[in-house]
Amino acid sequence: MSPRDRILGAAITVFRRHGFRRSSIEETAEAAGLTRQALYHHFKSKEALFRAVIEHVHDGSLADGAAAAERTEASGGTLADIVVAQVSARLKAFIASFEGSPHVDELFSEHLLQARDLYQHYAALHDAQVAATVESVCKRQRLTLAPGMTAARLARYVGLAVNGAKSAHPAMLPADAFLRDAEAMLRTLIAGAVATAKPKRPAPAARPVRRKGVRK
Repeated sequence: MSPRDRILGAAITVFRRHGFRRSSIEETAEAAGLTRQALYHHFKSKEALFRAVIEHVHDGSLADGAAAAERTEASGGTLADIVVAQVSARLKAFIASFEGSPHVDELFSEHLLQARDLYQHYAALHDAQVAATVESVCKRQRLTLAPGMTAARLARYVGLAVNGAKSAHPAMLPADAFLRDAEAMLRTLIAGAVATAKPKRPAPAARPVRRKGVRK
């Protein structure tokens, strides 16, 4: 494990234990088995360290989401199954990073205060990831989106649905209820986003051929 990864692992432990405001660089250095000077070689401030932790968590969450989508598609899942698996795995990974901390509300609020630009950056990456999943699955499964719907638009609506679930579950807790509500919203959304196949009209019955001069 590289010194940077060791520092990030120690920082997550310290932030979970003490929250952002009461944590210190010295505590993280001690938890990582480094001197304060060695830690400052990698991160110039507690704020910079916290931003690096947030990046680390988001990167891992996106990777978990992509892996879950691949597994679900390989097992024959529907578009809804695949997108739900992708989004749920990302959210579970993010929640797990701070779950159980008595300071979880503070950590999530500081996430937006200290790293709002990162939040917006990763939200865009997630939208792009979902859009790419929708495009590839529709192509392989020969699905057509409803008129006016695009993969990018559906991905944006997926993000809005997740944010709607967050409004009912601050800090995404309790996690099981939050994820259950998010899944229900996503499945409903995706069901309306996919065009239903029009039933084929039966071929008209052949009309009998009347021959001239033949009376019935």
